[in-house]
Amino acid sequence: MPQQTTIALSFSASGVGLHSASPVKVTVHPAPAYTGYLFRRTDLNGFEIPASPDNVAHVSYATTLMKSGVMISTVEHLLSAMRGCNVDNVYIDVDSLEVPILDGSSLGWVQLITRAGLVELSAPRAQLRVLKRVAVSEKNRTMSIEPSPDFRITCEIEFDHPMIRHQSLEVAFNNGNYAELIAPARTFGFTDELEMLRASGLARGGSLENAIALTSDGLLNSEPLRFADEFVRHKILDIIGDLALCGIPIQGHVRASRSGHGLHTMLLSALLRERTAWEVTYG
Repeated sequence: MPQQTTIALSFSASGVGLHSASPVKVTVHPAPAYTGYLFRRTDLNGFEIPASPDNVAHVSYATTLMKSGVMISTVEHLLSAMRGCNVDNVYIDVDSLEVPILDGSSLGWVQLITRAGLVELSAPRAQLRVLKRVAVSEKNRTMSIEPSPDFRITCEIEFDHPMIRHQSLEVAFNNGNYAELIAPARTFGFTDELEMLRASGLARGGSLENAIALTSDGLLNSEPLRFADEFVRHKILDIIGDLALCGIPIQGHVRASRSGHGLHTMLLSALLRERTAWEVTYG
């Protein structure tokens, strides 16, 4: 029977928040079984914010958790790396209001997790097995989850941009393929939206070092795309991070069309509310 895991050694990373531009340091520590992903604001006397659907506060351009008015923003890339690397329990100490963006992907987190190593804990790993299809939609955006023998995501995106247009990808997650197929994919944005975003208090820490910057007909970055379909791969990275708020691995087939953080968390909440749509299993 699979056991719950945590990291073997603590590790740290520093950087800036994508939206706040605030300097921030994150230190991730091993945690006992049944902890899940527990954020602690070290600048606020270690105030604890569990990564759970109940604590989702904002989903505009990032996923923000909030408890008793205390926030921690842009959690999705770090949570995606944790779930993608099969880490079940960690304390995540953050000394500001936003997780650092690093290079805009989850690759840096995956490398730190790999270096730290994993240890098994003396508690069985549960998983949420989907028993029937649950779907949500918002205008032309749709997302669903249905029974499957494994965890897989089919995602499609569409943007009126020559480097994106229509992209579609299906990935079944097994044998640690998250690190190779998904983790390197970076977040992206459009230069003609940048002024509007910054006026709204967003993307203030964005740069060519932590995002793909798309002009009307190309990209500003000197580094080429890491995949021809890097954009849809990053969307899958975000989906994994947002569904990690479930607290345990999910066994089901996710289908997403033009989805965003709001729809990801909406689907998870709808699934958990529909008590006949899932069961918790071991092994």
